[in-house]
Amino acid sequence: MIYPKGLSKNSSCMSEYKDQKSPILYKLPLKSCNTMSAELEDGVEYFNTVVVQPHLKLVTNQGRGYHIRCKYQTQEKTITNTFNVTGEFGGEGKEGLNGSSLLGTTPLTATAPMPGCYMRIFAGSPSDREVAENVRIGDPLTLVISLDTQEIYGMIITNCLVRDGLGWGEQMLINNDGCPVDYEILGPFEYSKSKTTASVKFQAHKFPYTDSVYYQCNVKLCIKNAGGCDEVPPICIEGENIVKRRRRREVSEIDASGDLSAVEPEVNETLTIEVFTGLYVNEEEELPDPDRASVETAGPAREEIDDPDTFCLSPRTFALGIAIAGLILMIAVIAAILILIKRRLRGKDHSTTGSSIYSGPYTNTAYSHSS
Repeated sequence: MIYPKGLSKNSSCMSEYKDQKSPILYKLPLKSCNTMSAELEDGVEYFNTVVVQPHLKLVTNQGRGYHIRCKYQTQEKTITNTFNVTGEFGGEGKEGLNGSSLLGTTPLTATAPMPGCYMRIFAGSPSDREVAENVRIGDPLTLVISLDTQEIYGMIITNCLVRDGLGWGEQMLINNDGCPVDYEILGPFEYSKSKTTASVKFQAHKFPYTDSVYYQCNVKLCIKNAGGCDEVPPICIEGENIVKRRRRREVSEIDASGDLSAVEPEVNETLTIEVFTGLYVNEEEELPDPDRASVETAGPAREEIDDPDTFCLSPRTFALGIAIAGLILMIAVIAAILILIKRRLRGKDHSTTGSSIYSGPYTNTAYSHSS
């Protein structure tokens, strides 16, 4: 029986082998089953802990755990795409969104290196540079998606979702227009001026039956100089990007003039990168008091926990300390009882040796007479 640590009850990640000859082949997916990833300078590293149990039904001390790490080195790729060029070349044409003249677009072929795309989740602010790996529910996090520094491509984040890594449940966060689905879970992305970095702050959450959480997003690249990034950042109203809707209406008007703008959707679909990352989210050790109606009342308690003059003990350590203290107290009581008994015995010996030699029975014969 082989399974990832903590997922012995999940049949999709656990494999059983009967009368299997070596070598045994066990497949572990990269985007689920507690497999996590870490971005490196020259690539990405995936890691997981796998438990091998020799018994099919029982967990014994003969089982062994193996921490597995696989490193992949990313390489630069060159892509060739067809895109539309619009601009002011004089002559007759239709006005675009910014008042520029839109002539019939001309298909061109451009070759450019594909920029690297990265997705990271930071604990707190990205300026702290602390990548979140193991957090608690409600901890402040920041999701950052970025491209390599270059002047050709921008991006828009679409179709983000959070998964449990088991294939049992998922929740959509950002729709196809780049707009949030539920603002209480994840709000809109904030884009940099260069349109190569997007970030959003949120609080850690999880599914009730697993601690592993996976985030996945589609990054649609756009060509800045060709006007392909005009819809970034999206302006969302009722879950729809009104800038994209206006641009779609503009394109439909241009189509009537016989240009080749129909190539644009194909380009956008080609320049899509899927990014994902994951982390572990644990539940709070102590559930909040339901009588507390506001966060302000819970604030001082959190400050007391973070006070450097205080310290916390695990239940096991606390129980061990109580047992040791009780043993010391019992030894002290027994020692006190023995000392009292010894003192009493010494007192009795002293009174016996100090008594008079005439303390026995005495008869005066001078006054005795016989009748």
